[in-house]
Amino acid sequence: MGHRIIFATGNEGKMKEIRLLLEDLGLPVLSMKEAGAFPEIVEDGRTFGENAEIKARAVWNCTGDIVLADDSGLVVDYIDGEPGIYSARYMGEDTSYEIKNRNIIERLEGARGSERSARFVCNIAAVLPDGRVLHTEETLEGLIAHRPAGTGGFGYDPILYLPEFGMTSAEITMEQKNKISHRGKALKAMAKALREVLKGEMERTEDENTNCQ
Repeated sequence: MGHRIIFATGNEGKMKEIRLLLEDLGLPVLSMKEAGAFPEIVEDGRTFGENAEIKARAVWNCTGDIVLADDSGLVVDYIDGEPGIYSARYMGEDTSYEIKNRNIIERLEGARGSERSARFVCNIAAVLPDGRVLHTEETLEGLIAHRPAGTGGFGYDPILYLPEFGMTSAEITMEQKNKISHRGKALKAMAKALREVLKGEMERTEDENTNCQ
């Protein structure tokens, strides 16, 4: 099995969370920049999972290690799942999230109650050294707020209202968010899946060594 884990991101804030959740695997966790991998990545998948795998596979082609990548976004049921996989590019990459959030709220003007259902989705893909691929996907469920609220977080956080807290994702504390976030849950699930893979590899190695004695 590979000697290190590479996550296909250059975001240092994201890397801190990733290292914290993967540290007990006992392998070094590097960003693609730290691994010296700078492939050209074209995210032309039709799902979060496909885009995550495209990113992971591109870095894996450069390194051959265990490579992880994530793709995430906001899915709003009332507007047929928009912005979905286009969340970062919705209304143009240079458009501010203040404008994007206002646009979504305006499009839900006639929606009431559960009609405003929405969720953050995160899919994490892992390409293993032998080319096999693992996926984990988790969500953070909520409702689109009637107005933005909160200064924490980023992106669409101010408009995803979380009924269990009575606040938006941008109003809850970082500690609360880390416990329920879609990315955090997907990372924990991936850590569990990788732990099983590594355990299996270790057991096979021990069996091979025993047979050679």
